[in-house]
Formats: sequence, structure tokens, C-alpha cells
Amino acid sequence: MADILGTDLNPEYPPTSDEKTLALLAHVLTFVSTLLAPLIIYILKKNDSPFVAEHAKESFNFQLTLVLVCIGLFVTIVGILFLWVVGIYATILVIVAAIRANEGRAYKYPFSIKFIR
Repeated sequence: MADILGTDLNPEYPPTSDEKTLALLAHVLTFVSTLLAPLIIYILKKNDSPFVAEHAKESFNFQLTLVLVCIGLFVTIVGILFLWVVGIYATILVIVAAIRANEGRAYKYPFSIKFIR
């Protein structure tokens, strides 16, 4: 199902409770540490858990895209007015992604540049 809230996919295997928790943290910790948390989780789990690695990679790519968009908006005077819209939209997407991770489902952020594939 693709829409403005992203693409919801099912993983190839049922993730464990620990995998769900780490995937959830890859999204939620971006409220505290925008890029660092998902990058650390990705580096630590990329070889151990495809489910966690995919969520951390998606989270990192989305957060890096957001940073670049916010820098671009901040440079323009009119763009500064739209920063709050981007913030609200990003918050909603992170919450949706965290819920999907907790449910054991994969999630793809919309409008995210794939820096890490």
C-alpha cells in the first residue's frame, strides 16, 4: 500500500521481539539524535538482522533527506515559513514507521533519497 505515509511491506520472516524493539528505536531515537542513532543501529545490526538493518537504513536515509530539505528551506526566506510543515509531516512519518516496526512490518518512507541502499 503506497500513499503519502509511505509504503508498508511485510518482511520475509517474522522478526523477534528484540528485532522489533531495535527497529522501533531506529525511528524513535531520531527525536533525540537525528542521524547518529539510526546509523549506529544500522552499523551494529546490518549483518545480524535484515529486519533491523532495513528499518535503520530507512530511518537514516529519511533523516538525512530531512536535514538537506531543511537546510534548503532555511536558505530561502519563503522556505523558513514551511519548516514547521516539514517538521509536522516528518513527526507523523516517524511515528507511523515506529508503529510498523513494532508490529513487525517493514516500512519505506516516501520522498526519501536512498543514500544507503
